[in-house]
Parts: sequence; structure tokens; C-alpha cells
Amino acid sequence: MNSAEPSVSEGQGTPAGADRDRQIEIGLWLLVGTMAYNAIEAVVALWAGARAGSIALVGFGFDSIIELTAASVVLWRFSVEARGRGAEAVEAAEQKVHKFVGFTFLVLAAYVLLQSAWDLWAREAPSESIVGLVLAAVSLVIMPVVAMWKIRVANKIGSGALRAEAKETIACSYLSFCLLLGLAANATVGWWWADPVAALLMVPWLIKEGREGLEGRGCCAHE
Repeated sequence: MNSAEPSVSEGQGTPAGADRDRQIEIGLWLLVGTMAYNAIEAVVALWAGARAGSIALVGFGFDSIIELTAASVVLWRFSVEARGRGAEAVEAAEQKVHKFVGFTFLVLAAYVLLQSAWDLWAREAPSESIVGLVLAAVSLVIMPVVAMWKIRVANKIGSGALRAEAKETIACSYLSFCLLLGLAANATVGWWWADPVAALLMVPWLIKEGREGLEGRGCCAHE
């Protein structure tokens, strides 16, 4: 496979093009894995949320669908380069995908804002669900590792789109933390408001990332 763009290899004796191809392959597998996990996560969270009557869990499933959508469009960008398309085609795909991921950040911010506001107004505490608790705990362990790996690959190949999608994975990890925090705080000290308040703290960052994505800032550049 021909490389669409030059890259500086970090390994001694490894051609830059071969190193880039390897990083692209890793990125593809990370995205496919993310999509598979998020599909399972969405189904389980929506089922568990409906069964437990938990708005927080249903919202968690909705968030998984948002990230699944973002990962799928970044996968398309990677497939463009993996097929050996020229540098102009790769850059055009990169810019389009980066803007789309920025849009999903704003959708996620709107969801967090609306759900948190509803939870605070209705005094909606996270409903207890063993399945939901396990799901959030597993996501909190797995997704930060996946996100860091994506960022590493994104920095090596200079993909702002993959870097932005990785940050969305981090956001999903934070929501997992909020869900666990809400369950624990409500069960131990009755702080039903801990989950929505913690989630609201993330909204300014989500909006910032969304605006940068729509404006194309950080796209196609190494950090």
C-alpha cells in the first residue's frame, strides 16, 4: 500500500511509509473495536435503563450511539487513506470528518445539558441497576486506554479527526465516572444531585471541542 503523506518514523531502520501504514492499520482496528463496543454498550444501556426506569442509563446508551456515529465517520476517513488515495483526497476527508466530529460534540453537550437540567429539576437520582453499574465500571476501565492509544496514533499520522474522536471517547469515560459517582453518592450520603452536577462541569469543554472541530482548528496538523 502506498502512503498518502510522508511521515517521520520513530523506529530505527523502519521506512517512514511502512511505519505510517502500520499506524493506520492500528487506527482502523481501534475504530472498529470502538464501534463494536459502543454498539454493545448502547444496546445494554438502553435495555437496562428501560428495565430500571433510569434516565441516566438511557442517556448513557444515547451517548454510546453518538460516539458510534463519530467513530464510523472517522473509520471512513481512514479507509480513504488505506485505499492509497492521494494526499488531497485524504486531507479533504480529514477536514470533513473533523467537522462532523465537532458537530457530534455539540450534540453531546446539548444532551448532557438537557438531561442534567431535567435531573436537577425533577430531583431524578440515578436508578440502581447492577447491569448498568457493571457496564459503567467496565467502560471507565477500557475506554480511557483506548482513547490514549487513539491519541498516540493520531499524533503520529497528524490526524485531527482521530484526535477529536479520541477526546469524545474520553468524554464517554467521564460520563461513566459521573454515573458511578451518582450511584455511589446517592447510596451513601443521599446526594442525588452529584451525577448531573458532575456532568454539567463537562459542558464547556464539550462546546469548546465542538467549535474547534466545526472551525477546522487542529485538523491535519501534528501536535
